[in-house]
Amino acid sequence: MNSSTKSSAKTPADYINQLEEPRKSEIAELNNLIRATVPKLKPFMQSGMLAYGKYRFRYASGREGDWMVIGLASQKNYISLYICCILADTGQYLAEQYKDKLPKASIGKSCIRFKHLGDADEQVIKEILKKAEKLGGMSAV
Repeated sequence: MNSSTKSSAKTPADYINQLEEPRKSEIAELNNLIRATVPKLKPFMQSGMLAYGKYRFRYASGREGDWMVIGLASQKNYISLYICCILADTGQYLAEQYKDKLPKASIGKSCIRFKHLGDADEQVIKEILKKAEKLGGMSAV
């Protein structure tokens, strides 16, 4: 699998094994970091990417579903780390709080994108992961 193809992998191990180097090693290393930092967030596959920890959400419309707390994807130009958490007191997305601490990353509402794993400060990533685990997802019910 090249790094721009949405994966049809059935397991996290299959996802990683289908990647080409050097991305394969970087995703494997980040997967290991996530699993060691937040071991209660069990890995699984969702929407063609690695996912960690499920939470139940409910929209105002009444629609409900399950989603991941953290997601990890190898994309064509980036490694994308999805942090699906909002701070209840401010309504701000958790990832947005780290723009200054991750200057080499492109940060959107819930996505932290970097070209290479070395562009991300490991201690900052660990801090984000621990906060995400504690928050338990966006609009969790």
